[in-house]
Amino acid sequence: MANDTFSALADPTRRGILELLAGNPELSATQIYERFDVSPQAISQHLKILRETQLVRVEKRAQQRIYSLNIDPVKELEHWAQAIRQQWDGRLNAMDRVLAEEMAKRKANQANHENKGE
Repeated sequence: MANDTFSALADPTRRGILELLAGNPELSATQIYERFDVSPQAISQHLKILRETQLVRVEKRAQQRIYSLNIDPVKELEHWAQAIRQQWDGRLNAMDRVLAEEMAKRKANQANHENKGE
């Protein structure tokens, strides 16, 4: 997965465009622009970045450009995030085991000291 994908997703307007397209299979650039409080030129630049990172697809119909979400990079991102989560889950589970062992040792030591009358 390219770092460009993360850069594209870092911008809240671009994330908003992707969320909009996730709920609407196809929208024209004008329909997208109308839903944001930024200039058409700014939306055009955002759409360009989303196209370049292949997060959206564009189809030219007559005088309009129709945008749709490209689910493939989203799936790739989801798989990456799941892999990272699994790694961290494994690490955290190992840490839980070590802490439980240490707590058991501490309790055993305290019980030994109490039994010896210390």
